[in-house]
Amino acid sequence: MKLRKNLQEILETLKLDNSYKENIVHWHTIDEKPARFEPLPESLHPLLKDALCKRGIKELYTHQTSAFKKTMAAQSFVAVTPTASGKTLCYNLPVLQSIIKDSNARALYMFPTKALAQDQKSEINELIQEAGLDINSYTYDGDTPANIRQRVRKAGHVVITNPDMLHSAILPHHTKWVSLFENLKFVVIDELHTYRGVFGSHVANVIRRLKRICHYYGSNPVFICTSATIANPVELAESLTETKMELVDNNGAPTGRKHFVFYNPPVVNKPLNLRRSATLEVRRIAGELLKNKIQTIVFARSRVRVEIILTYLQELVKNQLGAKSIMGYRGGYLPSERRRIEKGLRSGEIYGVVSTNALELGVDIGQLQVCIMTGYPGTISSAWQQAGRAGRRHGESLVMMVASSSPLDQYVIQHPDYFFKKSPETARINPDNLIILIDHLKCAAYELPFKNGETFGSYDTEELLEYLAEERVLYRNGDKWYWMNDSFPAHNISLRSASQENVIIIDQSDVANIKVIGEMDTFSAMTLLHDEAIYLHQGIQYQVEKLDWDEKKAFVREVDVDYFTDANLAVQLKVLEVDKLSTREGSEIGYGDVSVRAMATIFKKIKFETHDNIGSGPIFLPEAELHTNSAWISLNESVGDMGQDRLEQGLIGAAHALSHIAPLFVMADPQDIHVVPQVKADHNEKPTIFFYDRYPGGIGLSEKLFSGMETVLEQAGSMIENCLCESGCPSCIGMDTSTETAKRDALRIVHLYLNSARRARM
Repeated sequence: MKLRKNLQEILETLKLDNSYKENIVHWHTIDEKPARFEPLPESLHPLLKDALCKRGIKELYTHQTSAFKKTMAAQSFVAVTPTASGKTLCYNLPVLQSIIKDSNARALYMFPTKALAQDQKSEINELIQEAGLDINSYTYDGDTPANIRQRVRKAGHVVITNPDMLHSAILPHHTKWVSLFENLKFVVIDELHTYRGVFGSHVANVIRRLKRICHYYGSNPVFICTSATIANPVELAESLTETKMELVDNNGAPTGRKHFVFYNPPVVNKPLNLRRSATLEVRRIAGELLKNKIQTIVFARSRVRVEIILTYLQELVKNQLGAKSIMGYRGGYLPSERRRIEKGLRSGEIYGVVSTNALELGVDIGQLQVCIMTGYPGTISSAWQQAGRAGRRHGESLVMMVASSSPLDQYVIQHPDYFFKKSPETARINPDNLIILIDHLKCAAYELPFKNGETFGSYDTEELLEYLAEERVLYRNGDKWYWMNDSFPAHNISLRSASQENVIIIDQSDVANIKVIGEMDTFSAMTLLHDEAIYLHQGIQYQVEKLDWDEKKAFVREVDVDYFTDANLAVQLKVLEVDKLSTREGSEIGYGDVSVRAMATIFKKIKFETHDNIGSGPIFLPEAELHTNSAWISLNESVGDMGQDRLEQGLIGAAHALSHIAPLFVMADPQDIHVVPQVKADHNEKPTIFFYDRYPGGIGLSEKLFSGMETVLEQAGSMIENCLCESGCPSCIGMDTSTETAKRDALRIVHLYLNSARRARM
């Protein structure tokens, strides 16, 4: 019988076996770090001390002690420490201590996901039971039964919820929550770094509404935030809560030895510089680990990729481990399914999990030994969060980043210093984005009338209140502005996407048992749930028989095919207003408001093993429109000698390279900023490349690009020049093209832009 290898033996194999060794471009080992402790605070209640001792905790980590002292001194703070460093005790200890002293005291805990809220409820309830305390802690979310809701409102010392429930179910009905708001001492915001972009901008306004209601009931809570590593935790926490924040970052938690391996799949086509598929390499590496029963988490960038890798791995190991020992995990799964997977990982029944970034956050899934990333997750902080899932606290662990051919992956994998030495991203929010702000002013007016001269957080509301009165949403009576509609505004406002509704996915494989198996936002549904799309769920393939766009329902049926589908989006962009313009000798750089119209046009069928295109079909869906901000750069000088076809090809190639460098420059997720080339832009009839924020009203990314365009162009030019291909490939200009001039034309376009930018500086 073949003996199983342990992790040390797997590490040796990676170092010695040529089929792995030759593809490892960088091996970085982070040594273990011992714990730094401080004695339990003298003021800590004896019952809490006993409960900690029962858990074997006789001292606190340094950051836990700092957090306890700041909370007891009524100072709001943000604690920034790595994954699995015991952040939960930073807030549970002082909150429970305060409730023991004052039984009327209340706390509101906010987590970005229901899974995290459930996990934290178990954690605090175990501590309450071990201490023998008469303290009630409840979760309040969409799954809370109606008969328990009243008990939560009246008797919940600690109410655990998510931003969506706070926005749509708690704040609008504050009169039912009087005992919470009158006595609210603490608001805990966990996973602070997730509140960025459009979601963070919405949540900042939800917190403005919360503070307004607290003020009405006479409370002034302390804000306790916890976060993974980001570059600007205090700035983000202060923007989100509009409260002065202290920083706690003296991490005392121990860490085990961690091996970080950058893995670049071999080149399979030299002229085109095409590499073996990252998905297939991940299948090979993860398959080897799982056969040896080494608990492994595989992260993939998209839902589709999760399901493809899951299908591969379940097939690979079904004869040795059984398919149920490897599961998928992503948004869109139903809560009961997710709970079952989390439990299986903790108990060790599940050896492998393939996940989107849904498992980046601190849900307790036990001691995984290996983390594999299928491609760069898009941000440094995401990558460190994912890496933190392996080797929690003690023991050796392995983190592998397997690069795809994408320019972003190739840039990161070949510049390890960018990853290990660059500070993590700056999280950006724009609470005063007008579209978001007006939505929340409506909600706030429904909750409590506005008084004349009242601000909304730091925003002066007078003009907007008058605008809403003109629109007959509010009416003025004396010195107050009142909500005048029968409808309830929060229901129609989604915190997480520009579109307000999700598409429900209905499985009708068994006519006698038709059931909902998931949901998806409308923008994603255009390319993933169109008629004939292959939708993958837990490794099972479904074909979309009908997408009812008006009713937001997708009807699917189980199928068994050897391909998946991928759809194209056609994008049209128009400049509505120019806010900033910098004219140079050969080009102009602009920034302003734009309208983006997107339409799903055709889909392709792609074979699982070879990734060959085996068919295509049209998509018949209405177009979606987005009003946002954009930066752009236009060429003034003639490029007539290139001809129309080469000019278009050069612009597409340059835009492809720029679309992968731009997110690195603004330190944002690649999904947050899109790049679109136009041979003849509508507003100036010049060859133009646009960079737009993929959120209504924008969140400040393209504005940063406007001022840093030269750096982005330099990096893109360098990436194309240094690529090993001959005439263009997916790792530089995105084309596996037979046109000999494609790479040269893209480089020429970038250099024309760059030279004019440099001339303007001289």
